[in-house]
Amino acid sequence: MTTVRRTIAATPEQVWDVLADGWLYPLWVVGASRMRDVDDQWPAAGAKLHHSVGAWPLLLDDETEVLESRPPTLLELRARAWPSGEAHVRIRLEAVAEQTHVALEEDAASGPARLVPAPLRAPGLHWRNVEALRRLAYLAERRR
Repeated sequence: MTTVRRTIAATPEQVWDVLADGWLYPLWVVGASRMRDVDDQWPAAGAKLHHSVGAWPLLLDDETEVLESRPPTLLELRARAWPSGEAHVRIRLEAVAEQTHVALEEDAASGPARLVPAPLRAPGLHWRNVEALRRLAYLAERRR
C-alpha cells in the first residue's frame, strides 16, 4: 500500500465530521466528480457512496463501500473506479494535542490496475493522496 501522511490543524472529531459527510466526498477525493446518493447509514460498515468519477462528459457512475468504521480513528473503504478496478483505502486518524495526524493508505485491490506492478502504481497514488489530504485539511480546518 502507498501511504501518505499529514498533520491537520483540527481535532480527530472535526476531521471525522468531514469524512462522515458523504456529500463532501468529491471535494476532497481526487477523481471523484459528483455525488449521486449517500446511504443513510454512511459511514457505518456496509454503507455506500454513489458517485461519479472522471470529467464531464466522460463520467462513469460507481460506488465506494465502507469496510470498517471506528469513529473518529479509522475508516476503511473499497473504492470502485471501473474500468480501472477497485482500490482498498484505509484512513487512520490520531490525536496529537489539538491536531490530527492522518495516514491515508491506498492500493489497487482488483481489476486492470492490479496488473500494473506496485512500484509503477505507487507514484500516481502518492501524488493523488497528497492532494486528497491537502483538500481534506482545507475542509476540516475551515469548518471549526
